Amino acid sequence: MSTHARTERLALCETFLQTGPDAPTLCEGWNSSDLAAHLVLRERRPDAQAGLYIPGLSAHTTAVQGELAAQPWDELVEQVRSGPPAWNPARWRVLDEATNTAEFFVHHEDVRRAQPDWKPRVLHPDFEQALWKACGLAGKLALRSCDVGVELVAPAHGRATGKRGHPSVRVEGPPAELLLFVFGRRDVAQVDLDGPNDAIERLRASSSGF
Repeated sequence: MSTHARTERLALCETFLQTGPDAPTLCEGWNSSDLAAHLVLRERRPDAQAGLYIPGLSAHTTAVQGELAAQPWDELVEQVRSGPPAWNPARWRVLDEATNTAEFFVHHEDVRRAQPDWKPRVLHPDFEQALWKACGLAGKLALRSCDVGVELVAPAHGRATGKRGHPSVRVEGPPAELLLFVFGRRDVAQVDLDGPNDAIERLRASSSGF
């Protein structure tokens, strides 16, 4: 049985092949080959992962990512498609679903929404529910640096407190759009913001905690 994470991984790979290695993404400074290399590094190169979080080790990470990105495009995409190797615990279905559902959805949209003719996708209700669950889990972490309160509201799904504080901003939209907003894709997430104008501007300007 395919998981949401696996389904979205395969969909991202199809989009990669359609757009090509030089296509822009929403990840600043990265084209599609850079993003694909990041995903492979994340799953296959534990020696280079530390540099994603520790600035002093970032040079090695950058070098490894560059080497991966320089591979033939079809080979690089196939490494993303095949997923983590057998030694990686993320190969386990439950862990894959927990750690990669949001990751691959957001990065898929990073490619899709950087193209001039993008349109929101119609997602299966089960997938929408999984993304809403991810909003609740990731919201507090991703929004921790905001200096305003944030309430996430998804009609027919519920509401979640992203950050307690005053003044507060209500962010409303479908789970997919809320997740993109939480992950810092503020300019493309199709959500409605309600609250004091100054608080809304501060929230829009804030960075994601990821």
